[in-house]
Amino acid sequence: MTAGIEHSTDVLIIGSGAAGLTLALKLANKCQVMVLAKGPLAEGSTYYAQGGIAAVFDEDDTIESHVEDTLIAGAGLCDRKAVEFTASEGRRALEWLIRKGVDFDEEEHDGHSRYHLTREGGHSHRRILHAADATGKEVQLTLEQQASQHANITLMERYNAVDLITTDKLGLAGDNKVVGAYVWNRSAEHVETIRAKFVVLATGGASKVYQYTSNPDVASGDGIAMAWRAGCRVANMEFNQFHPTCLYHTEARNFLLTEALRGEGAHLKRPDGTRFMPDFDEREELAPRDVVARAIDFEMKRLGADCMYLDISHKPAEFVTKHFPTIYQRCLGLGIDITKQPIPVVPAAHYTCGGVMTDLDGKTDLNGLYAVGEVAYTGLHGANRMASNSLLECLVFARSASRSIFNQLDDAKWIDDIPHWDESQVTDSDEHVVIAHNWHELRLFMWDYVGIVRTDKRLQRALRRVEMLKGEIHDYYSDFKISNDLLELRNLVQIAELIIRCAMMRKESRGLHYTLDYPEQLENPTPSVLSPSQSN
Repeated sequence: MTAGIEHSTDVLIIGSGAAGLTLALKLANKCQVMVLAKGPLAEGSTYYAQGGIAAVFDEDDTIESHVEDTLIAGAGLCDRKAVEFTASEGRRALEWLIRKGVDFDEEEHDGHSRYHLTREGGHSHRRILHAADATGKEVQLTLEQQASQHANITLMERYNAVDLITTDKLGLAGDNKVVGAYVWNRSAEHVETIRAKFVVLATGGASKVYQYTSNPDVASGDGIAMAWRAGCRVANMEFNQFHPTCLYHTEARNFLLTEALRGEGAHLKRPDGTRFMPDFDEREELAPRDVVARAIDFEMKRLGADCMYLDISHKPAEFVTKHFPTIYQRCLGLGIDITKQPIPVVPAAHYTCGGVMTDLDGKTDLNGLYAVGEVAYTGLHGANRMASNSLLECLVFARSASRSIFNQLDDAKWIDDIPHWDESQVTDSDEHVVIAHNWHELRLFMWDYVGIVRTDKRLQRALRRVEMLKGEIHDYYSDFKISNDLLELRNLVQIAELIIRCAMMRKESRGLHYTLDYPEQLENPTPSVLSPSQSN
């Protein structure tokens, strides 16, 4: 093998959730695919997704209705073409999953079996296919099983992508193109080189930039940060979805309580047992997530309360345990019987609506580089993601990206002249406390200054802090050997800056971005786009 290269593959997919594994399975019959997972394969947001996947299966529902619901939830910032494309491809994407073995819940109707469809906030119809309250787990494990059995798919666990390798970085002539990636083998603790004809980012979102998040620890914005450093534009990074109902308990800081609870009749209540959503929106508990999250945040601050409460105990116990077995068992283990008592909840950072700009094939600004899933900005979500459109986006855009890659595969070539990663000038760090301190400071000021409610002053304070941290982390990264925490911190501080700068660009309150200085909406809103070429 050419010096400097430890691995070669046709397509390198960074990320092993629904987007990454779907794309791998779509591609693997015609080419070699390598899939990188930062930790265990299943340790991503897909596995923990509870609610389900939206698509039009009900005969009374229409694609047009799904489109309009999504556009409304997106608060005037969705790209209609992206929404129409996703909704129209939805059923085919779900039918492919079903053929792969995903077992969605069914029900008897007029003597026949059909899929049980639930309804969530923002949807005008029941169109959510689900596997009880553990849909993501069912999807993830099914796709993993399929991928692990395919001869052309190599699954690599405990590998962190460090940076993309491009022809510009190598000093090669011609249009800039991605040719591989440097990756950190967490088990062996050294950097390896992977060359590839195409690279796909399927790394998920960036909610770990906040102190309170429903996401697993791997959600540190790696793909967005790497794409930005490689020259790709990002958009709408100010739109961070805060899930309204994360379990408030010291032993379960990341446990999300699916929106389907409210879809099936759960009420949000103050500590005194009174409901408050009717005071905020005529849709009550089924209002879009941004409305519900702000209402909970408002009531907590108004009352000085640590949390609000989600109550489904008025429903029959058998109904609750059948539809929400995972939540029932998890809460019961913490001493909360949801069939008899309300659940303490707080909002938590949940979903990154912005990301790396792509077209409808998942193509980014960089030749050969694709982005699929939460890492990408396709225009589907606008200023607010509608419930259960996220896994749908993963499936639909993995499908379209595979078609685009197939069309170019015969003409694609590897680059041989890729140098080894140079660690000759760095040493082991004896100051891990620096990383820990900066990590905590970053996530805390992002929560306080760039959270559910923002102001110009808060954003300016956050930007000053993040610029100082960027300098410290850059020096640390240059001087010391790589670690998992250092790689994630380097990416998160870049993500924080992008979120803040996008938020400063938006002089209005819209969707998930709410600022006290500009409470009204502009008449003709546009996406907030940042370009590395304009920042240098």
